[in-house]
Amino acid sequence: MGIPQSIQLGAAPLEPATLAGTASAADLVARLPATEPLHRNRVKRAFDLVGAVALILFFGPLMLIVGLLITLDGGPAVFGHRRIGTEGRDFTCLKFRSMVVNAPEVFEKHIESDPEARAEWEATRKLRNDPRITWIGRFLRRTSLDELPQLFNVLTGDMSLVGPRPIVQEEVARYHVCFPFYMRCRPGLTGLWQVSGRNDVDYGRRVQLDTAYLLGWSLWGDIRILLRTVGVMLSGKGAY
Repeated sequence: MGIPQSIQLGAAPLEPATLAGTASAADLVARLPATEPLHRNRVKRAFDLVGAVALILFFGPLMLIVGLLITLDGGPAVFGHRRIGTEGRDFTCLKFRSMVVNAPEVFEKHIESDPEARAEWEATRKLRNDPRITWIGRFLRRTSLDELPQLFNVLTGDMSLVGPRPIVQEEVARYHVCFPFYMRCRPGLTGLWQVSGRNDVDYGRRVQLDTAYLLGWSLWGDIRILLRTVGVMLSGKGAY
């Protein structure tokens, strides 16, 4: 099967010419062998370890309070879901629980009775008005505090402080020829997509940002993204 000259991602084609300066999808794939696998970068890994420990110490009291509030609402405070990580291996991605305990049943009932919600989910894998979200879950998602447990994923080496957003198996096809780039780095607690609009950005643009991040990685770039993340968390823009 040949490599398409435009990558079908999301609602509209993503032209490879706009992706990190490549002229075509074939040109993009040709750059893969020379692209450094970030999961083997020792400087990035050392930065992750120091940063994760510091952030756990800083946010530790807040994480305990959040966990207690979620438990009082009923159900476990933290849950794990399967995501694709480095070299395509599955790992358990941790999050504070922001949904009701019977979320799968609520979800199926909602999209079966609401065609617009189904279409929104199929296009973005998100629901702006999600009936599964708890009262505290809305606050956690708006501020991105629900993702703080992923700091422990960073410690274990499954994730990085900065990188592509972790994806599920059903999303692999959306990355198309960009998926090998995704597998060359650890998924991130935050990333270029998260500070560029989050859920207000369509999926094709998200793939573009993830790939461009890997191609143009620098430690200073990671620091800048982390600093921008603070502003995004405070504003809540693009979070739902």
